[in-house]
Amino acid sequence: ASAERSAAGCAIKLPEAAIAEYLRSNITMLRWMIGEGYGDARTLERRAQAMEAWLANPKLLEADKDAEYAAVIEIDLAEVKEPVLCAPNDPDDARLLSTVAGQKIDEVFIGSCMTNIGHFRAAGKLLDKVKGGIPTRLWLAPPTKMDAHQLTEEGYYGIYGKAGARMEMPGCSLCMGNQARVQTGSTVVSTSTRNFPNRLGDATNVFLASAELASVASILGKLPTVEEYMEYAKNIDTMAADIYRYLSFDQIAEYKEAAAKAELPVLQV
Repeated sequence: ASAERSAAGCAIKLPEAAIAEYLRSNITMLRWMIGEGYGDARTLERRAQAMEAWLANPKLLEADKDAEYAAVIEIDLAEVKEPVLCAPNDPDDARLLSTVAGQKIDEVFIGSCMTNIGHFRAAGKLLDKVKGGIPTRLWLAPPTKMDAHQLTEEGYYGIYGKAGARMEMPGCSLCMGNQARVQTGSTVVSTSTRNFPNRLGDATNVFLASAELASVASILGKLPTVEEYMEYAKNIDTMAADIYRYLSFDQIAEYKEAAAKAELPVLQV
């Protein structure tokens, strides 16, 4: 009976309401893209119509009630009391912050597909309280130009500039490994997906961490102690409702209006 309860507990089912919210945003974005001349308009409209069809009759994949599992892994998140990051240069080498605290940091990269607009707001809130410049070279690369536009509208690009951050073109940037590069031999905190040797720069030591931890490291010039990090985290928590808002295109007037005016292609049945 215990095994059955554990197995049932590990079957993940996404909430229908969250999926519907995401799809409504994407429908508006896709039709905005059509209006902006993105290609191929027919492909974009097919995707939008497929999403509308799902919203009209939502169905979710879920595990069979009598499904058997190869293994059951139980993780009590209440026992995780400090940030976890990956040490140089191995994405499988997970460490507790307390085991690497104090390490000097030369450069910090916040970007890649591992981030969303909320992470950049959080960074901005922390950087806005810094008096003068920061001791690290901070790279910021929002994942899309829509994120960059919204962050500009909300005044965050001004905060980044005042702190001395280097703004990269939205996209992969340092994570790609063949675009911008950090200084040879530097120690880096990155939000990217991998920290393989020489990927972000030659002979570098790269820690993988959350955007929040990366922001704190950029301000302090080192990996913080758990106590230092928690002080910054408290500050973020008080503003969480405002910071961690998704970029919902169906709730942004300029995207809604452009999507409504877009000349949609006629699809053949």
